[in-house]
Amino acid sequence: MNSLISRCCYFLLISLFFACTDTSEKAANEEATKQPNIILIMTDDQGWGDLSVNGNANLQTPNIDALAENGAMFEYFYVSPVCSPTRAELLTGRYAVRGGVYSTSAGGERLDLDEVTVAQYLQKAGYATACYGKWHNGMQYPYHPNGRGFDDFYGFCSGHWGNYIDPMLERNGQIVQGEGFIIDDLTNKGIEFIEQNKESPFFLYLPLNTPHSPMQVPDKWWNEVKDREITQKHKDPEKEDETFTKAALAFCENIDWNVGRIMAALKENEIEENTLVIYLSDNGPNSWRWNGGMKGRKGSTDEGGVRSPLIMQWKNKIQSGSKLKAIASAPDILPTLAEIAGYEGSFENALDGQSLLPLLIETEENWADRYIVNHWNGKTSIRSQEYRLGHEDQLFDMVNDFGQTMDISGDYPEVYQTMLTVKQNWENSVMPELPKEDKRDFTIGHPDFDWYQLPARDLVAHGNIKRSNRWPNSSFYTNWIDAATDSLTLDVEVLETGDFEAIIYYTCQPENTGASFRLAFMQNTLDFKINESFTSDFLYPELDRVERQESYEKRYKALNVGKIHLEKGKGQLVLKATDIPGKAAVDFRLLMLKRV
Repeated sequence: MNSLISRCCYFLLISLFFACTDTSEKAANEEATKQPNIILIMTDDQGWGDLSVNGNANLQTPNIDALAENGAMFEYFYVSPVCSPTRAELLTGRYAVRGGVYSTSAGGERLDLDEVTVAQYLQKAGYATACYGKWHNGMQYPYHPNGRGFDDFYGFCSGHWGNYIDPMLERNGQIVQGEGFIIDDLTNKGIEFIEQNKESPFFLYLPLNTPHSPMQVPDKWWNEVKDREITQKHKDPEKEDETFTKAALAFCENIDWNVGRIMAALKENEIEENTLVIYLSDNGPNSWRWNGGMKGRKGSTDEGGVRSPLIMQWKNKIQSGSKLKAIASAPDILPTLAEIAGYEGSFENALDGQSLLPLLIETEENWADRYIVNHWNGKTSIRSQEYRLGHEDQLFDMVNDFGQTMDISGDYPEVYQTMLTVKQNWENSVMPELPKEDKRDFTIGHPDFDWYQLPARDLVAHGNIKRSNRWPNSSFYTNWIDAATDSLTLDVEVLETGDFEAIIYYTCQPENTGASFRLAFMQNTLDFKINESFTSDFLYPELDRVERQESYEKRYKALNVGKIHLEKGKGQLVLKATDIPGKAAVDFRLLMLKRV
């Protein structure tokens, strides 16, 4: 009897052992095949040198530095000289020229509708997707983030914003008011998204909009830097505005604090090890400040205008402390993320980038040499691993001469001729894809979306009407004084016939109420009168640490002025004052059309 009991116990233990082994192996296999979460943080106008991990002693960025310590840092990563083309290349894996991006405002920032974004590919791979921040690749749907693969969007679609404290923003097309300092607010939304989607793979894109000007820095962060000695300066120190530098450093330290909050949220939700975190900037610094002795800044195709930090942390997958010297660029991001996410489909357009995953998990030994092309505003520069061909066709040694001080084309004729050929071939094959004239109308009335913003940025003024600032992105229109000559127009394409509520965002002095207006498209019109005054001071000018170039923002009244019927087709939308009883009509910020 005891022998029988012993044999039964033995077989029971064996069964339990194999059951536990099967469970353990199954869990291990599931963990190995589990799709990682992806967080992509991109800052705005932060130079390569604006991080302490890159040797800048003027500031401390411990949380961003920790990403590099726990992951990989690309030493030579390149983006475009300005905002919108970098975003287009990041999103599509293709040169921005191919996507029709030729400007940073007034429609030229829009990404062609036949381009497919990384968010759309990741959606197909089962990812929840969100974008919180500065979009800058088109506002009206389907150019809008919600039309480009993002389930949720919170932020603004313009190239820059004029107010960073409780600003007017949008959530999936609807105008909302932000809460607090914009970068903190965007991070709050990111943390909420992490918590809501921690059980399934997600892609969180955080295009933060600082240290882009205006340098509207909250007291908390300004007080940390205002008395700080700037010990490292631009290589031509007479060019540097130290107050601007301090404001930029304050923004960068705030960004770092918010990166720390993101990382804390990953740990609290126990998903840090299964999350790839990527950090980069969209172009070189927006002022003359320390940047490792490189030539150029934002707007330039020289090294300092296009070199960006690129840091990736993916615990237990990427070796900690890796420093990768192979050159890489913004179009590489899409194929890298698609491979990491397990996207198994084909790409709808030929990519210019290549996956960096072999560099991240293997070695650089078998990585083939390549050329990186940087282009903007008619200027093209070519980067190889060792050299840069400048836009004026000088050749520079980028191992020993970051400042691009000596043309060595005569010393290396074969290298020089090869890079000239690369440049010529690129310009001959790629540049023709950019139309000489932008014939794309602004789109409204798509059947899949209800909200359509038509801001002062995009509308064209006629007569006496003046823009509040030369930079369109966050401007308003004023000096609307003559009913006979003054109007706003926009060439639009209505994608589907429908009725739309028209909502005007405006300010108006009490003595100027009573102005009558007509909104017209084709044969359909909407007549209305604005009888309600609304005034606003400029918002938080006392927080500007240097004089701004951009327009100040105001609060605006949103007034529903009625319904207009819009027929499918192309035409000119016209907003005209038919009677101005006072000295002026309204200051105009935005026309919102809502499908009903």
